Amino acid sequence: MEATSGNDEVSGELTSVAHAVSLPAESYGNDPDIEMAWAMRAMQHAEVYYKLISSVDPQFLKLTKVDDQIYSEFRENFKKLRIDVLDPEELKSEGAKEKWRPFCLKFDGIVEDFNYGTLLRLNCSQGYTEENTIFAPRIQFFAIEIARNREGYNKAVYTSVQDKEEEKGANNGGDKGANSGGEEEKGANREGEKEKINKGGEKEKEGYKEINKSGEIAM
Repeated sequence: MEATSGNDEVSGELTSVAHAVSLPAESYGNDPDIEMAWAMRAMQHAEVYYKLISSVDPQFLKLTKVDDQIYSEFRENFKKLRIDVLDPEELKSEGAKEKWRPFCLKFDGIVEDFNYGTLLRLNCSQGYTEENTIFAPRIQFFAIEIARNREGYNKAVYTSVQDKEEEKGANNGGDKGANSGGEEEKGANREGEKEKINKGGEKEKEGYKEINKSGEIAM
């Protein structure tokens, strides 16, 4: 399947985002090859996920085999955490890290690559832009995105994309309707011309008859 230009733009934007997001230097030792590999993987993951919540109602999505457990543990530990628009301090401050650490470690061995670097959107109604993206462990991404899906926050993305698709379809339909209307008008014009010609022909024939009659009378 060939990538569209729109998908190319998304990929390019996500690549720049992946590079721009701050990475924990102690994890990779500033190895550029490892950093590039992380950026590519994080970008691909983000692109696939955003396409998913754009094309399917997020409330019906299942991201892992243990979504129920992740969501239950998350809301038990972070009851009041606002997830529609995240405050980076709630994820990155020293106090927040202390609270998140035991939660994340519970899923070591349960969720594959639970602490692998992932891109997380701050505002769930927007896409993966540099200003709207932060770096987060994979289990943190799952916890927040599963909650966003179940609590209806991610539906804003799905609705927005679907509305654009419907609008595009309506515009295309309008163009087709205008074209068909134009064809009908041309057809009507052609029929009108034929009718005029036929009527004119009939009148002309009647005129010939009158001339013939006159001629006969004259003769």
